[in-house]
Amino acid sequence: MTIPSLPRRLFVLLALLAATSFSILVSESGAAGRAPGPPPAPATSCLAPASWTIFGDRKPQLANSQQVLAELARRDVVLLGEQHDDVDHHRWQLQVLAGLHAQRPEMVIGFEMFPRRVQPVLDRWVAGELTVKDFLAQSEWDKVWSVPAEIYLPLFQFARLNRIPMLALNVDQDLTRAVAEKGWDAVPAAEREGVGRPAPASAAYQQFLFEIYRQHAAMRSKPARAGSRDPVFANFVDSQLAWDRAMAEMLARQVAAPASAGRPLVIGIMGSGHLRFGHGVPHQLRALGITSIGTLLPVPADSDCSDLSPGIADAVFAVPAAVDAVPEPPRLGVALDRQGGRVVIASVSAGSLAEKSGLQAGDQLLEVAGKPAAELSSVLAAIRRQPAGTWLPLQVERAGRKLEVVIRFPAGR
Repeated sequence: MTIPSLPRRLFVLLALLAATSFSILVSESGAAGRAPGPPPAPATSCLAPASWTIFGDRKPQLANSQQVLAELARRDVVLLGEQHDDVDHHRWQLQVLAGLHAQRPEMVIGFEMFPRRVQPVLDRWVAGELTVKDFLAQSEWDKVWSVPAEIYLPLFQFARLNRIPMLALNVDQDLTRAVAEKGWDAVPAAEREGVGRPAPASAAYQQFLFEIYRQHAAMRSKPARAGSRDPVFANFVDSQLAWDRAMAEMLARQVAAPASAGRPLVIGIMGSGHLRFGHGVPHQLRALGITSIGTLLPVPADSDCSDLSPGIADAVFAVPAAVDAVPEPPRLGVALDRQGGRVVIASVSAGSLAEKSGLQAGDQLLEVAGKPAAELSSVLAAIRRQPAGTWLPLQVERAGRKLEVVIRFPAGR
């Protein structure tokens, strides 16, 4: 069996970077750790829990929700960030959607989670023609997104209940993977799903992406060369830009609707990495002529103010820590991918539980706890459900041989 090439592994990291807000080291659940560098200084938070803070280009200022939403409701496009697997982020998004809908009922909600090809399924869902089970099956949720559907369903139900059109913003993973492997110019125009050439990345965005690329290279003990000197990094940037451009184009089409048709407020639901500091999707929207853009982010209430510099977003909402928060789910320290219909370990973090248990990059997962490892979502769910202090048996295939691996989760998690 061939170990996945670096470009393919970079695609895995690229697919997860969108979930990050202020951090870049990704585990198998899509959650993130701190960026590499010296130990952070003690946090000095400037946020009040359960409150809005306006940034813009000035010193942070507290604001109330009426002030923030009234201003954002006047924009053409409003982008709501998230860390994909954070339930409170989706609760916050629902709250914002309800507030904006009350002020501007004509609305369209675009979702990063869905590729364009499933748009007819979203239309039937909003029209009330599908059950939840049918909607998730026909939209291929377990194939296109590796986060449990239940944390997104309140957003989908809100759209259905209010007959708000849902828009599939994304493209198939095959396209972003192909760009990550070969670069934009090497992908034939007929295979780009109609996505136009992206606007070049700013120097700041390139630096942000390079930090992610450098972290991945460090995990594999390979040096990372900056900028155009490293063709793999150049392809990595191309793939992220194609992803941003695809979503921006779908949003821009809604803004371009004739005013006589009742132009809607266009909402984009996406990972925070796609909108921070006006990079990513906002940058591509501006290149498409859309300048009336609002960006909102959920952040932990105890965020270090040094992470919240001016320009990060129009406003951030300080998400308070939950008193009854569930303990953080177990993490193996792997990045997962799908190849040839199988779930594959794309990379293993040094010193992680996965490495200590003997898992290796390139292992194909056959069974988890005696059940077929058919989908990313089922594998992630099995890991998250594992109680502290217990053993999780895995069956993997490595170089044509089937091996049994037992993960021993430490007690007291």
